[in-house]
Amino acid sequence: MKILLTGATGYIGSAVLDTLLDAGHDVVAPVRSDQAAAVVAAKGATAVVGDLHDADWLAGILEGTDAAIHAAASDDAERLNTAVADAAERAYGGTDRRFVLTSGIWEYGAGSAIHSSDAPDPVDLVAWRVPIEDRLLASDVSATVLVPAVVYGHGKGLLSVIVDAPRTADGAVTLVGDGSQRWTWVHVDDLARLYLLVITHRVALGRLIASDGAPVTVREVAEATGRDAAPEPVEATRVRLGTAFADALLLDQAASGVEARELGWTPEHVGVLHELASVPGR
Repeated sequence: MKILLTGATGYIGSAVLDTLLDAGHDVVAPVRSDQAAAVVAAKGATAVVGDLHDADWLAGILEGTDAAIHAAASDDAERLNTAVADAAERAYGGTDRRFVLTSGIWEYGAGSAIHSSDAPDPVDLVAWRVPIEDRLLASDVSATVLVPAVVYGHGKGLLSVIVDAPRTADGAVTLVGDGSQRWTWVHVDDLARLYLLVITHRVALGRLIASDGAPVTVREVAEATGRDAAPEPVEATRVRLGTAFADALLLDQAASGVEARELGWTPEHVGVLHELASVPGR
C-alpha cells in the first residue's frame, strides 16, 4: 500500500514510519523542511515538503495514496487537525481508503475501566479534539480515531514529567499531586504495530484505545527511580505545570485496551516500571 504519514520525524510518527517500511509499504511523508525531508528519505520514505495547515495542498497529496495516518502535532494543534480532517474528507470521502487520526487518552476523562466505546469526557486541555473527531467519524470517510494511552519508550514521552520533576531539599521526587492517580500506558513500539494493524484492517473502527492494560500510579513510577517521593498540593502542581496541563496529569485513568486486543494486537513490552528498571542510573 501507498500510505501517507504525517509526523514522520516525531516521537510516535518515527516509530510508525519504521513499522510501515518494515512491513513493505510505500510511505509518503509530508514534512515542513528540507532537513526533515532528508531524514525520512534516508529511511526509505518519499518526502514532500509543504504545509499541513493547507487543506487543499494536502488533499491533492492524499489523492494519490491508498491510506493515511495523521500523527503530526503542532503548537496550533486544533487548526492542524481541522485542516487535516478537511483534506481527508475531500480526498477520501465516499471511498474505502482508510484514514487514521491520532487522539489521546485524556479525552476520556477519569475512569477506572475506560473502554473505546465510552463517550468522551475531555479535560479542558484536549476538549477541542472531540468535535473534530466526531465530525470525521460521522462523515463518509472510512476513519479510525486511534487513542494512545500515555506513550513511553526509548527514554522519551511524559515519563520525564515524573522522573525529572524537581527534588525537595532532602532529594525526594516532587509528585504530580499526591501521586495516587493511575496513568494508563503504551510503549511507542507497541503503538506503532497497532497503527499498522488498524490501517490495514478491513473496516474502520471508530475510536480505539491503545493501552497495555497495566495502569501504574505516578507514585509507583517516581519510587521506581530509587528515590523517595513527596506529594504536592494540587494547587501547587497547577502553578508549577499550568492548570490545563496539570488537570490532565491529575486524571486517574485505567484502560485495558481490550478492543485492540480483540483485533489481534498484543503488547510486547511488559510495562513502564520494567522500562525504568532497565535504564542505567534509575
